[in-house]
Parts: sequence; structure tokens; C-alpha cells
Amino acid sequence: MGPHYLRRILSARGIAVIGASDRPEAVGGLVMRNLRAIGYEGALHPVNPNHPKIMGMRAYPDVAAIERPPELAVIATPAETVPGIVRQCGEAGVAGAIVMSAGFAEAGSQGQRLQAAMLEAARETGLRLIGPNCLGVIRPKHKINATFSRNTALPGHLALVSQSGAICTAILDWAEDQRIGFSLVASLGDAADVDFGDVLDFLALDAETHSILLYVEGIRHARRFMSGLRAAARMKPVIVIKAGRHEEGSRAAMSHTGALVGADDVFDAALERAGAVRAQTVQQLFSAARLLSTAPRVRGNRLAIITNAGGPGVMATDRAVELDVAMAPLAPSTLKHLDATLPAQWSHGNPLDLLGDADAGRYRAALGACLEDPHVDGILTMLTPQAMTDPDGVAEELIGAVQAQDKSGPGKPVLACWMGGKQVSAARKRFSEAGLPHFPTPEASVEAFAYLTAYERNQRLLLQVPGPLSDRSPADVEGARLIIEGVLAEGRKVLGSLEAKAVLSAFRIPVTQTLLARTPAEALVAASTLGYPLAMKIASPDITHKSDVGGVRLNITGAEAVRRHFQEMLQAAREAQPDALIEGVTLERMYRSHYGRELMVGVLRDPVFGPVISFGSGGTSMEVMQDRAVALPPLNETIIRNMISRTRVARLLARFRHMPAVDAAALERVLLRISEMVCELPQVVEMDINPLIVDEHGLAAVDARIGVAFPPAEADPYAHMAIHPYPSSLVSHWQLPDGTPITIRPIRPEDAQIEQAFVRGLSDESRYFRFMQALHELTPQMLVRFTQIDYDREMAFIATLDQDGAELQVAVGRYTANPDQRSCEFALVVADDWQGKGIGTHLMQSLMQVARSRNLTLMEGEVLSSNSNMLALVKRLGFSTRVRPGDEGVVWVGKQL
Repeated sequence: MGPHYLRRILSARGIAVIGASDRPEAVGGLVMRNLRAIGYEGALHPVNPNHPKIMGMRAYPDVAAIERPPELAVIATPAETVPGIVRQCGEAGVAGAIVMSAGFAEAGSQGQRLQAAMLEAARETGLRLIGPNCLGVIRPKHKINATFSRNTALPGHLALVSQSGAICTAILDWAEDQRIGFSLVASLGDAADVDFGDVLDFLALDAETHSILLYVEGIRHARRFMSGLRAAARMKPVIVIKAGRHEEGSRAAMSHTGALVGADDVFDAALERAGAVRAQTVQQLFSAARLLSTAPRVRGNRLAIITNAGGPGVMATDRAVELDVAMAPLAPSTLKHLDATLPAQWSHGNPLDLLGDADAGRYRAALGACLEDPHVDGILTMLTPQAMTDPDGVAEELIGAVQAQDKSGPGKPVLACWMGGKQVSAARKRFSEAGLPHFPTPEASVEAFAYLTAYERNQRLLLQVPGPLSDRSPADVEGARLIIEGVLAEGRKVLGSLEAKAVLSAFRIPVTQTLLARTPAEALVAASTLGYPLAMKIASPDITHKSDVGGVRLNITGAEAVRRHFQEMLQAAREAQPDALIEGVTLERMYRSHYGRELMVGVLRDPVFGPVISFGSGGTSMEVMQDRAVALPPLNETIIRNMISRTRVARLLARFRHMPAVDAAALERVLLRISEMVCELPQVVEMDINPLIVDEHGLAAVDARIGVAFPPAEADPYAHMAIHPYPSSLVSHWQLPDGTPITIRPIRPEDAQIEQAFVRGLSDESRYFRFMQALHELTPQMLVRFTQIDYDREMAFIATLDQDGAELQVAVGRYTANPDQRSCEFALVVADDWQGKGIGTHLMQSLMQVARSRNLTLMEGEVLSSNSNMLALVKRLGFSTRVRPGDEGVVWVGKQL
């Protein structure tokens, strides 16, 4: 894969400042001064048609007049001039532009028209845009400060990407005082073209960047954001702070950037699935970045606290409880060792209070014991300066112990909290020089450890790429789709109760039997058919909460009561909502369960991230309880268990007093089916199953409401989703000329074992042709990368056959979209014993077909010149070939799709 297109822009060897000025207060003038002050080493071209010289440098009337086109243009002119300037830059060969001008999408209809014209000019000329309404970018190592900020950035390994320029300047000011350095500072502004997903793609492979900080106000392209975030988070820690956590803040962020802001808990769910960590404040942002980039990975959330004062230990413990950080239970052997080495008055538990006269020796004994204790996952060492305290000596002891641990391999994270000011400043400096994470307060220290545990938990969720359902009873997707299309054809947006339950049944979700009665006579017949006791509910697509209008009657035991309740319910509903369409009354047998728990499973359509599945307490108290957890589909068992565990009702699902535990497997199956439903039916925009009654024997959906709408006309059937699900529709079956059946299907995470066996079984020559290096087997990291793919931006097909009841992989072909999102790079390998049978050709044709459907226009790759079989195959498929300049051993091959 070639270099990312942003590399030319962010490491530009020539910059034109359009709107450059000698006026110190002008934006173009500030940009010029910043570039000169940082010592920019490339060609700098001021552009201003009204001045022959600016800052003593030759000024150009326009970009076209510059002899050698720059790679980057910084545009600081009025909004109405920008579309024409962008077109001129693109036609002159400029790679990218930073548009600092405001007055676009955030400025009403006129601004939106200007933005559309600007984007059209950029697309037609192949130029990429950062902004508009942005501060610019800083690349300290490359001596680029293309901003109008009066701050600069020190060189370092943190990347800061923000929609708000003001946040950038505030963080830069704070970071300079803290001596924190950056690999990149990028203000995206309205992010009309280049957005978070593009920059995250670049930073994922940027060697200068070790950690990434994001300040997010809104997301325009959820799929691109999630893809970029997941790609970056696989490589390095990503910490996110989001504005608009509450409704009022969301409205302000919307007006600021013109981008959409989704629900806050949905955003949390998205970050969890992407493997990123969320901070709530700027201070927490840097605390998390500092810790995640220096401390070893944590294995659990059990924290030991070592202190020389009881009060700070209690404060740290309180914060740990609030953040669900477990206080580590010290092992008996640890307690015995500490009793023998510490004074008799020590706390004999966690926190480990070493008393106010604790010296370096006590800290050494306590730290060593905790490092050896298998029940401890991380250690917070705290010190308050007291009369007999040696802050510097204890700091040196701590640093030495951590460095000794690191020499023997990855150990436990150790954090320091030296409280105070002048007396501990030298110790804090030592911690900084040694790279040991340290924090000024107990609360900040525990919060930082919580970020470590959250990062580890979210990294595990990142590895969850749900495959197809293993349930042997496939859903009747087409039947459910026809029911919904029939409702939409009638102009309705809500399914009736019977229709909703029919859709659930199509996805093998157990429901209670329901009959519709339009007259009292029909109600009596239905009652006799179902049997008593009965539940009766008003049937109306316009009434969401039936009990609010007297539309629910329970435990009806006789025919006379059926007739009476029928009339009363219709009258009450018509009086409460005169305009509602009343279809009649539904009757269903009361669902009897001595130990049933009432749950709610729902689907909502987030304006940013699309379908979201919610789970929580059900029944009439649902809205009061406000007990819900959400997750982005597609789901699998691990994601489902994590979602359930975050609710209060989860504690009632296990064995509780006289109540047996519920059928957890049945509940998981229903949530998997709901996930399948929202993946396969883009028409579903909302759904409530309430109550879903679950007990030890199983479950049933007692009531359901489904809202539907016509989906946009999209070539991608999963365009409504932020995370591309497993593309089951791409599974196909084929036969070799000798009749051997072959399955061609997308790879999935569960294929790690057969993928590893496949690579091990290749000959040395085949492995060398594929990887262009000597390789015996795939590393664990390579296995994850090859089997846990992002189906939106890449595809991998494996060819398998049945051998003695087990699946045998005989080939794999894959492509990955290049950063330009127009071309892709492919790779293909066929097992030695299966070459020459047409499998490679079939896989390549399947790959090209999918790439075409994703609007990719070029498939390319590199083939060793000695790999004659592969070169012959691609030539048969119409690929052109070209020897790579300077390396005759490698042939570039490519085909327009």
C-alpha cells in the first residue's frame, strides 16, 4: 500500500498562503509569521493580488503564477472567494488545502451553497480539503505551523485532532506549560471533506505518533469514523473527549460545526466497540494519554493502594468504588510477608497505610509484595510530605523497582501520586524523566488507572467481529420484509400488534399467540379459541402507550367480562385520542410464569450511528427506572453479555433468594436475532419488545411495537449501519471440474485456526511468494489482522471444503482499500496441492465483483517477478503489468474495475 494522501499535505515541501498579509492582525499574516517562526524549510509562497511583496518575500497574484506548484495551500480569504480558489489550486496541481475561512455550512443556506460549490471544485480537481472554519495544522518535527494560533507545539508523540480551534489553542497553551509534545495538531473545523476517519487512517501508521487525542463535537460519516477509529485503536491508544454530553451542549455543538451529535450513551457504545477510551475533561484527556502511552497493559481492574497517610488512601478508595475499580484483596502470603516487615500498626489490608514515618524501606517492602501478589493488577503509590518523609528517596526507590520489573518483561502498571507542592517538585521531575506516570491528586490517579482498565476492556470488544448466526433455524427475512413493505405501501409507519409479532416470529423470536377482534362477537370467539385467563389490548398503530388510555385489561376470566371490556376499551381510547385509528382489540392468553422477570429490548435509530439495540428493565415502570444499556449491532455473545451486565436488572437474572436463574442462553439468542433483524431490515427504525418475560424455562415477547420507514436507495444493503456486519449474502458454492464442492465465503474471526493451519501447510516458496519474506507461520497479531477485518474497507474470501467432517481452507484472496478510497491492493495464495484448478481465478473474480460494488475503480498489487503462475493468472484476468522502477524483482500489476 502506498503512502497516505495526507502525508503530502501534512509534510508539505511547499506551502502557498492565499490571503497573506503584512497586517499583524490578519489571519493570513499570522499564518505567514507562524511558518517563518517555526523555521519552515520548504518553499513558502505568499499569495495576494494587491501586493508585490509581503514580509519582504515575493507575493504572487494567484497560485497559477507560482512556478512550481506547492503541495499545500492555506486559504484565508472571504468565503465567497473560496470555491474559485479551490478550483484554481486543484488545476495547478496542489495536493491539498486548509480552508480557514468561516461562513459555510454553519452560516445558513447561502453558506451551504458555497460549501457545496467548494466541495465540487475539490472533487473535480482531485484536491483534498481540511476545514473550512478551522485553525489549521501543526507538525512540529516537520517545522510546519500552518495555523493562526499564537501558540506553538513542542515536538512529541501525541497527536491532537479537534473540530474546535479554540480547544486546540487552550490545550496547546496548557501542554506547553506541562512540557507535553505533539506529532500533529489538526483542527478540522466543519470537516466538510477530510474528517476524523481520514486523519485516523493516517495516524494509525504514522511512526511519529504513539497516542491519539480526539476532541469531537459531531460526526458526519459514522461508518468512516468507526472504520478509522478501529484501525487506529488496533495500533495505538486513542482517547476521546466529546462535547455535547447533554441535550443543551449537543445543540450548541450542532450550531458550531454543522455536524450531527448523537445520543451520549450511544457514543459511549461506539467508542467501546472501536477500542477507544473516553475522557470527560481536558485534564483527564492528558492523564489517560500519559498513562496509556507509558504504562504496561493491565490484566484486570484490581488496584492496590500504598500510602503514608490514611486520609488520601480513603479518598482514593472512594473514587475507585465510584469508578467500579476493584480494591485488590491481598493474598494471605502477602499479608504474612508484610506483617513480618512492617510496623505492627500498619493497616493490615488494602489500602496499605505504612504510617506517617514511612521511609523508603517500607515503601520498597510494600511495593515488592504487591508486585508479587497474583491478586493485584495495578499499584497506586501515594506520598504526603510529613515531618519524617523523604519524597526524593522514596521516588528513587519506586523508579528503581519499576525499572527492575520492566527488565524482566511486561509487568504491572505502577502509578505515583506525590501530593503537595514545593517539597515534592523534585520527585515529580524524577518521575517525568523516568517515564513513570504520576498525578497530583488521589482522584486523578484512580481515574487514570480506570482508563487503563477501560482501554483493556474496550480492546477486547474491538476484537469482537460477529460472524453469522450459528442457529440452525434460519430467519425468514423475505417474509418479514414483505410484511413491512405491505405496511409502508398502505402509508402506515407503525406495524399493528399482529404484524409486529409476525415479524418477530419470522426471526424465530418466541411470542405469545395473539388474535384480533373487530367486534364483541369476534372477541368472544377469540377468547374461546385461546382460553382463559386473557389479556386484552387496544389495537391501534397510533397509540404507543396503551395503558395510558385505558387500553390494557389483564386477567380476564369470563365471556361476559370480555364483552364488557371490549366496549369500555374502545370508548376510553376514542375519548383519549379521537384522531387515532382504532382497529379493534387484540386478545392473548395471559403468559404465566411464577419466576418471570419483565425486560425490555428495543431498537432506536441514532441520527449519527444508525441502529442501536437497547436492553434493560421492562414493564410499566421502564421509563421511571431508566435502566438501559445500549450497543451497536452487529452483536455476538460477548458483546451481549457485556451489555446485560451494565444494567441494574442484570442482578435479578441470576439466582435470587427463592427465584431460579433465568435461561440466559435463550435471552442471548433473542438479542442475536434482534441484531440480525436490524442488520437485514433497514426499514426498521424503532422497536420495543416490552415486556419480554424471561424465566428459567425460556421467554416470550408479550407485546411489541415496530416503527418502519422507506430506506434510502443504496447499493450497499448495510448502508444504514455504522459497523458493517458479516456479509452472509456473499457466501457462495462452486464445484471444481472434478466435482469437488468448494465453498467461497468471507473470512470471519473464528477462522484463525484454519487460517494458521493453511499458512503452515504452504510450501516455503508459496509463503515467500505471498509475504515476500521468509515466514513459517502467522504471528498472533497477524492472525488478528487477517481474520478480524473491517468488511466496509476490505474483503477476504477463503475457499474451503469438507474433509472428514472438518472445514479445510485451500485458498484465500483479499483486498484492502487504499487511503484514496478509489483503489485497492489485493493478495492471493492457493495451497500447493490445489493450484491449477481454477480456484485462484474464481477468488479473484469474486474480489473484483465486490470491489466494483464498493465503487473502487482500480485493483492493484505487487508480484515477485519469479512468481510466474501469479503473473499468468492476472494477465488472463486482464491486469496490466509494469516492472517497479529500481527493483526488477517486483512487478506492479493493476486492472481498472
